[in-house]
Amino acid sequence: GVQSLVCMYLLFIFLLAVVTLMDSTTATAELGWTVYPWEEVSGYDENMNTIRTYQVCNVFDSNQNNWVRTKYIRRRGAQRIHVEMKFSVRDCSSIPNVPGSCKETFNLYYYESDSDTATRTSPPWMENPWIKVDTIAADESFSQVDLGGRVMKINTEVRSFGPVSKNGFYLAFQDYGGCMSLIAVRVFYRKCPRIITNGALFQETLSGAESTSLVAARGVCIPNAEEVDVPIKLYCNGDGEWMVPIGRCMCKAGNEAVENGTVCRACPSGFFKPTQGDESCMQCPINSRTTSEGAMNCICRNGYYRTDSDPLQMPCTTVPSAPQAVISSVNETSVMLEWLPPRDSGGREDVVYNIICKSCGGGRGGCTRCGDNVQFLPRQLGLTENRVYISDLLAHTQYTFEVQAVNGVSDQSPYSPQYSSVNITTNQAAPSTVSIMHQVSRTVDSITLSWSQPDQPNGVILDYELQYYEKDQSEYNSTTIRSQTNTAVIRGLKSGSIYVFQVRARTVAGFGRYSGKLYFQTMTEEEYNTSIQEKLPLIIGSAAAGLVFLIAVVVIVIVCNRRRGFDRGDSEYTDKLQHYTSGHMSPGMKIYIDPFTYEDPNEAVREFAKEIDISCVKIEQVIGAGEFGEVCSGNLKLPGKREMFVAIKTLKTGYTEKQRRDFLSEASIMGQFDHPNVIHLEGVVTKSSPVMIITEFMENGSLDTFLRQNDGQFTVIQLVGMLRGIASGMKYLADMNYVHRDLAARNILVNSNLVCKVSDFGLSRFLEDDTSDPTYTSALGGKIPIRWTAPEAIQYRKFTSASDVWSYGIVMWEVMSYGERPYWDMTNQDVINAIEQDYRLPPPMDCPSALHQLMLDCWQKDRNNRPKFSQIVNNLDKMIRNPNTLKAMTPLSSGVHLPLLDRSIPDFSTFSSVDEWLDAIKMGQYKENFANSNFSTFDVVSQMTMDDILRVGVTLAGHQKKILNSVQMMRAQMNQIQSVEV
Repeated sequence: GVQSLVCMYLLFIFLLAVVTLMDSTTATAELGWTVYPWEEVSGYDENMNTIRTYQVCNVFDSNQNNWVRTKYIRRRGAQRIHVEMKFSVRDCSSIPNVPGSCKETFNLYYYESDSDTATRTSPPWMENPWIKVDTIAADESFSQVDLGGRVMKINTEVRSFGPVSKNGFYLAFQDYGGCMSLIAVRVFYRKCPRIITNGALFQETLSGAESTSLVAARGVCIPNAEEVDVPIKLYCNGDGEWMVPIGRCMCKAGNEAVENGTVCRACPSGFFKPTQGDESCMQCPINSRTTSEGAMNCICRNGYYRTDSDPLQMPCTTVPSAPQAVISSVNETSVMLEWLPPRDSGGREDVVYNIICKSCGGGRGGCTRCGDNVQFLPRQLGLTENRVYISDLLAHTQYTFEVQAVNGVSDQSPYSPQYSSVNITTNQAAPSTVSIMHQVSRTVDSITLSWSQPDQPNGVILDYELQYYEKDQSEYNSTTIRSQTNTAVIRGLKSGSIYVFQVRARTVAGFGRYSGKLYFQTMTEEEYNTSIQEKLPLIIGSAAAGLVFLIAVVVIVIVCNRRRGFDRGDSEYTDKLQHYTSGHMSPGMKIYIDPFTYEDPNEAVREFAKEIDISCVKIEQVIGAGEFGEVCSGNLKLPGKREMFVAIKTLKTGYTEKQRRDFLSEASIMGQFDHPNVIHLEGVVTKSSPVMIITEFMENGSLDTFLRQNDGQFTVIQLVGMLRGIASGMKYLADMNYVHRDLAARNILVNSNLVCKVSDFGLSRFLEDDTSDPTYTSALGGKIPIRWTAPEAIQYRKFTSASDVWSYGIVMWEVMSYGERPYWDMTNQDVINAIEQDYRLPPPMDCPSALHQLMLDCWQKDRNNRPKFSQIVNNLDKMIRNPNTLKAMTPLSSGVHLPLLDRSIPDFSTFSSVDEWLDAIKMGQYKENFANSNFSTFDVVSQMTMDDILRVGVTLAGHQKKILNSVQMMRAQMNQIQSVEV
């Protein structure tokens, strides 16, 4: 059985571990050893086989010294030699009359030599130069005799010696008074055999020179195995046995150990092994297969997949079927969806659900994805429960909701997730809550408030209801007033009292919910009187100065008109006159006052900016550098108010009085504004060092940098929302008769809620002072941001709200292109020349045509034809309320830089024939010339060169230029259309 096979294997290993150098029992003739004076005779071993032996029995002679020497034995690399001796010894007591010198022992010697040089007398028969190994004694001696002869008792003894280093040696046996027979002598050495163990092959290794020696041997991993622990070693001891294993090899992935671990065999087809180790190959799980032997994993069959986190032993799975039985429950502009799990989960337990919302508002474009304003509870994607609550939908609107079932392998499938859909129509709903309300002004008995339109009007806002009551009174004692607009003046209030205000909007569906409670306080009599006293000298002085100023200006105007009309560059005083007298002011609207009209500009700071004690300000870290010093972030803790995070501009040390005045002038300007889309001034520190301007903190920094860092991350509606906020802020500034002069994305700040606010009210410095910023280029003695500035402001320094509208169009382009530089790498002079020749920026990539058209309206050469900021806000509101208007993309939309659009050249795609196109560009007189020369299609016309135009018969240089420019524009438009189609 198995035990017998194991015993045979161990015996085989043992035999391999012994290498015989000499064995007297194998001799077929005389051994021929040198004797002194032993006798070689024939004898028998224990199995009664005939053998050659040596014997001696001179026990009756005294002083015995009998030697027998073997022939030369080569050691063959062995360091330690083993001698096995079989012998018999006569019991001295069984010999009659034996003398006392009788012995029952003999001595074993060896002598090393590099060659066979021994003679009959050399080496001499004495202990030196021979080396004694041991005195050998018999365990048993014989004394009886039967009829067949002596009854021998054979003893077997083994002795070893070493180290031996010469090529060979002789053995000698010395008898010194005994009666004995040397029956057999076997000389051998031990070695550890070639072996495969622990996954490694060890070659045969000779034992060491000493009986206790351990000889180290390095192993080599068998084929298809690799080291696990290193080094891989075994030690060979003096008996030829392997011991002290260190390290091991294991079969590689895709291979398993067979034949008692001596072979690493590749996994057969249909089996796999993912890692190295002693494990056996495993059968491929369901829905998977192997393509060859030695597989480390099984490949999923078509239509089945495995995620990165799925164990390889797991069956391959597939996508789930669609959810079942989707039902909906509509409540005004909200809907509850519920459904049953899919019939087939795809073999997985990680099925979740996604909700795809599509608005089918009746437009010709069909259904479109819902905007970001729609709310999903608990969430839109990755739902683990079979229900979702959807709110903030548009009223009276058709929606389609797709309920997708997905699992861990759905993203690996080339097909869209399976879904079930349901169609619903929302009902009329009241408007959403008004989110923003702020104080415009106050007196001792009145407060003027303004608020934003609800994010979700859900219809036309009919009016607003404002509820208010004294803070110390009950809400049941509140008073309500109605307002047709989003502003209201609340009169008849008590002086110095705090009032609670809430507002709500009304549509035909009724009132929405009230806004959160806000607290505003009327002025005390003391505050009011103080304010009047402080302003009275200024009012009188300003009035007197203003009268003189107006008279002087009128005189200047008359003189100038009598000459050759106004010079191209209006004077600074004319600008200020126009600034104060132009525009149509709304009743009760505050007027911006230029702080530089004050005799003492510090008075403007005191009037418009609140002084803050420096102990309330804590600077946390420096976040940038400004023209006058560092820009920091920090905390502001005013008495009785919560601590708030703020931005802090500091004035560097060593400043001049003019630098201090210029630095604080921005605060004098900013402090006059109070609008949710204009940066808010918290106050200034002027009575301590350093001098500071403290504003609200805008977490996302400047708009241009923010857009570049988030390229492509926002929806069109979100971008339009940002533009709407900027336009609203600029409308407020324009209504106050403030001209910004430096409206650009770099001067718009963005907070954590993506609210954009107009900032940087210090361009007047750039118009007078020198600067190294290439953005601001000299024009008629001043510094102007050419790429953002209207042509009349560049040429005549005519800065008005209309020039701010031009700049706003550039800001629109910056936003829709995610912060790209206007006019790219064109020089400022090239920009000026291009604008003068009616070229305009093309639409950015994926820009809706409605937005680009609004940009073009802002870039009208005649400033009187540009829209007002109030019109821009209304247009953007309409786009937000009706997102379908933002679907149409201009055919020039592309990711590459397009040539500038020539505003005087119409789009060829709007015409049905070449004749109509020629009429549009006022070149109709050449219709017959084009037809006769076979230039009758747009494809052919778009390839025309100047030579072709001359050949057609266009000889006037102006006409040639007009037609060539139109052809080039046609070619660019056609190439772009083809690019978009591809």
